[in-house]
Amino acid sequence: MGLESYRELRVWQRGMDLAEACYTLTSAFPPEERFGMMSQIRRAAAAIPANIAEGYGRGSRPDYIRFVRIANGSLKELETHLLLALRIKLVDEARIAPVPPLADELGAMLHRLMGALRARSGAAAP
Repeated sequence: MGLESYRELRVWQRGMDLAEACYTLTSAFPPEERFGMMSQIRRAAAAIPANIAEGYGRGSRPDYIRFVRIANGSLKELETHLLLALRIKLVDEARIAPVPPLADELGAMLHRLMGALRARSGAAAP
């Protein structure tokens, strides 16, 4: 029996967990970062589950693969913003510590999903 909604996908659920963690993390950023790093982190984090959902909803395997790849790109963008926030001391190690493991787990899940979708469609790896 297939899934009835993208909301049943564990990868989407973990993407939402990561986005929530990023919103919580950035809530302590200084007000002058509202339109800077805070906005960049939140936008990249929200894009991950949004692209998973959009790909799922497109109804074609090639589109789904493309949107999972976009989600993976947003994850890498997010990781870069988080590392920069740490380097420029917008956040300390203790506050950011729970986020990288979530990102790592989600990255592995996206990789597995992409592999499974490609295997079913016969598409080659990029």
